[in-house]
Amino acid sequence: MQANRGRDTAPELRLRSAVHALGLRYRVDTRPLASLRRTADLVFRGPRIAVFVDGCFWHGCPEHYSAPATNESFWAEKVAANVARDRDTDRALREAGWTVLRFWEHDDPGKAAAAVQAAVARAAPSGVVSRRSERPGDPSR
Repeated sequence: MQANRGRDTAPELRLRSAVHALGLRYRVDTRPLASLRRTADLVFRGPRIAVFVDGCFWHGCPEHYSAPATNESFWAEKVAANVARDRDTDRALREAGWTVLRFWEHDDPGKAAAAVQAAVARAAPSGVVSRRSERPGDPSR
């Protein structure tokens, strides 16, 4: 398990690339709440949005998860604990006023990025969705 990446996984990088291409800027692998010892894959501090990209095996995807043939009870407990921790994280963030977005590793990055952009647009004051539109002399305006 030591070789499994905790951040910068291929699905996470694809989502980050798609979100960045939309002009959105975010923090990577950051705690949304200092008091919560859990990090989100993408964090938008201003609009208070936390984005998670969950692996199908580690988070028990209903579509793709298959239990290993060896050491079944260990893995069943491990995945169940991960799912419970995910729900606890969602609850704690929502109680603190955050929007939580979760995507599976198999989700289309373009569609996921569009959902992130829509959430940021809903939460952003006066429709400002990226810092790019605020730069003086920016040709994209």
